[in-house]
Amino acid sequence: MPSQPSKALEVFPNPTPARDYHIHMEIPEFTCLCPKTGQPDFATLILDYVPDRRCVELKSLKLYIWSYRDEDAFHEAVTNRIVDDLSAVLKPRYLRLTARFFVRGGIYTTVVAEHRKRGWKPPPRVELGHFESPSPTRG
Repeated sequence: MPSQPSKALEVFPNPTPARDYHIHMEIPEFTCLCPKTGQPDFATLILDYVPDRRCVELKSLKLYIWSYRDEDAFHEAVTNRIVDDLSAVLKPRYLRLTARFFVRGGIYTTVVAEHRKRGWKPPPRVELGHFESPSPTRG
């Protein structure tokens, strides 16, 4: 039986809840409909999050994203709705969604929305030095 779009987001337990780590996903096939014209709007969604106790299951995320295909939605509204829905089921330490919409009427639109768990602060970033491997032609 073929898959169907669904608003149901499934989760699974974070395998390493004691550690802050970053999950990065790129979703290049997002579509919804312009509420003014009914024409499709296309976007690449970039999802970054630091899980707490739960991670999103990828097939359910795919079906959830697919569920917007026939919905009228302004870029700003749909980006924030996705953040709200993901934050509600995941309760992440941090989540950011960047929605890069393709050109429409000569304008590219990018909407960035974030969720941060109350009191959570990221650990300091560690900058590692650049390592240059030795050239095989050098003596």
